[in-house]
Amino acid sequence: MTGSATAAPSFEALLDRSGLAWMGQNTTHLEPPPEVIAALAESTSRREFQLYAPALGFERLRELIVGDLGLTGTGSVAMITDGAVGGLYHVCTALASRISRLITTDPGWPWPGRFVGLSGIPVTELPVYAAEQGYRLRASQLAGAIEPGSLIYLIDPLNPLGSSYGRDELTAIAALARETGSLIVHDCTYRHFATGHSLVAELYPEGTITTYSFSKWLGLAGLRVGAVVGPPALMRTLTSVPANPLGASIQAQRAAMAGLEVKGPWLERLRAVNGANQETVCAAVEASGLGQVLVRPSHGNFLAVDVSGSGWTAEALCGAMLDHDVFIRPGSYQSPLFGTRFVKVSTSVPAEWAQRFASAWSAVAGEAPR
Repeated sequence: MTGSATAAPSFEALLDRSGLAWMGQNTTHLEPPPEVIAALAESTSRREFQLYAPALGFERLRELIVGDLGLTGTGSVAMITDGAVGGLYHVCTALASRISRLITTDPGWPWPGRFVGLSGIPVTELPVYAAEQGYRLRASQLAGAIEPGSLIYLIDPLNPLGSSYGRDELTAIAALARETGSLIVHDCTYRHFATGHSLVAELYPEGTITTYSFSKWLGLAGLRVGAVVGPPALMRTLTSVPANPLGASIQAQRAAMAGLEVKGPWLERLRAVNGANQETVCAAVEASGLGQVLVRPSHGNFLAVDVSGSGWTAEALCGAMLDHDVFIRPGSYQSPLFGTRFVKVSTSVPAEWAQRFASAWSAVAGEAPR
């Protein structure tokens, strides 16, 4: 399919488009560290793809993840999952019997709400699309919605807006959770891109599950490897009956371990490229007069651009950009309330793609809205 104002192409169709600038998924598209490629090649040559992995993942990888989060020595337990989303599904289903309500944000990420919906658990989406609250959840909002036994799904940095929470804000949210006997899932998928990020697990260790992803900072999206991390009492429920008792891909785990071993220099390069690309995108938006970047700098590897008032809907604008072989996403995927107003642009990509975005955005700005 080609770009359309009414229908988005499937990822399978996009994969068939050679030369496409993939700026619609928040994954890293830079050349991976050579150690990661070597680990994949060695695992393949040893035909480890013919083997099952340990149900909870390699012990070394679990230790490295806990260490990367700064939780070594706290008793925190890591469980390797088929991507962070596999871990989220397991949390939402395995803990369903103790959840009274899921509380999340709009904009946010829709799938945890759908996961708990399988068990008939109600979902409350609190609006955060407002500059006056920093495009993030206020504790006062949460206080009006929380009930005993809630599950708070807190995305931080917040996909798709790029905002992040200060430690004082997290402290207030954690206090509400503790007072009501509620749990928090701290979705830290983008923490490696953030400045001054804090963990709820440090503030409310007994009631927090932290998600971990290798799709974003290391670019292993297609390999499907991630983790959930939490206190022993909570993790026993998850590990006693794993969602995948045959273990996540051995090849993916080898690549993840190799990436963590060289994380320092790799992140320095990645964050530099991501920051420069964000500046390129912001400059293009400002120069075009089409839209406004909402959170700058973004604490993730993406930017949200509000295009309301321009005559364009988010879907139509994404279709027009796709006609220029630049793939970005409309906000409608992540926001029932505000999704037609903004688009999301991923920035952990080659610099040449960011330049292509700038040229395409300028060209589309000169077109009549569709």
